[in-house]
Amino acid sequence: MKSLQELTRKNIWNLAPYSSARNEYAGREARVFLDANENPYNTPYNRYPDPLQLELKEAISKVKGVPAQCIFLGNGSDEAIDLPYRCFCEPGKDNVVAIEPTYGMYKVCADINDTEYRTVVLDEHFQTTAEAVLAATDEHTKLIWLCTPNNPTGNCLNREEVIKIIEGFDGLVIVDEAYSDFSSQKPLRAELAKYPNLIVLNTMSKAWGCAAIRLGMAFASEGIIDIFNKVKYPYNVNLLTQQQALKALEDPFEVDGWVKILKEERGRVMQAFSILPICEKIYPTDANFFLAKMTDATGIYNYLVDQGIIVRNRNRVQLCQNCLRITIGTKTENSELIAALRQY
Repeated sequence: MKSLQELTRKNIWNLAPYSSARNEYAGREARVFLDANENPYNTPYNRYPDPLQLELKEAISKVKGVPAQCIFLGNGSDEAIDLPYRCFCEPGKDNVVAIEPTYGMYKVCADINDTEYRTVVLDEHFQTTAEAVLAATDEHTKLIWLCTPNNPTGNCLNREEVIKIIEGFDGLVIVDEAYSDFSSQKPLRAELAKYPNLIVLNTMSKAWGCAAIRLGMAFASEGIIDIFNKVKYPYNVNLLTQQQALKALEDPFEVDGWVKILKEERGRVMQAFSILPICEKIYPTDANFFLAKMTDATGIYNYLVDQGIIVRNRNRVQLCQNCLRITIGTKTENSELIAALRQY
């Protein structure tokens, strides 16, 4: 890969980050806080939170097997998606490459940051090759986006091809593993030491059932994390989020139980869909959702809305014509969905 300095925008590399009050005495004991213009009353919510979330990172490190210094925490994965553009892509000059279809925020952030967004359309099995992805790059390509398991298709990308992309690209490859807890494929975060140009995203929103607290993660080399920390807002993860995340991390085995139940329900719901006259095809999935091709996706979607049941209509997404994306809910919710579709 190119050196990190070559990849980073010059103004970002030379940036003097904002030094928060809490950063300046880090590592030393303090009893009296008269530095940050805080109100001394209403403890503990009167104090600014740890800007680097050190305690939380240590807890995540134990669960995810990634060194704490190689973890960035953000306000949802969206912050971790936006930061690579802000750190590495020169607006109006650089470009990124992504598969299509995939998670829509990669393109939204590209548009916001005035960065050309190039797509490589997946094949009929929702797969791609390293050759196809790398062929879309040029000397101004800074980032490659890969989502596996992919959203909205649900399937894992071929791991060997993903590795070839990482090894064959001299920029940064970002692999979004938001749904990896539902997959049997080995997560790529375990390969960080081997690939200095790899960034892996993860989240507390899916398997951990904490979408409301908005906590996203990026795992990468210490050098990349240092650049993210220079650019992020000083107190980007609030105290309540940090506290709730620490509480959730106390019992990872409960999450394992949820994942097991959801995978069992996924199989049951997919089986029920397979015998519906209005369902033409069900695509393989490694996530907590599946994609189903219907006879009339928009008509069925509107019918479900009238029944008070909300799924995702992906009819306008490339390669997903007439498809609905179904998230796996509780057994009761899933049964209600199936019963409504049987009456369509």
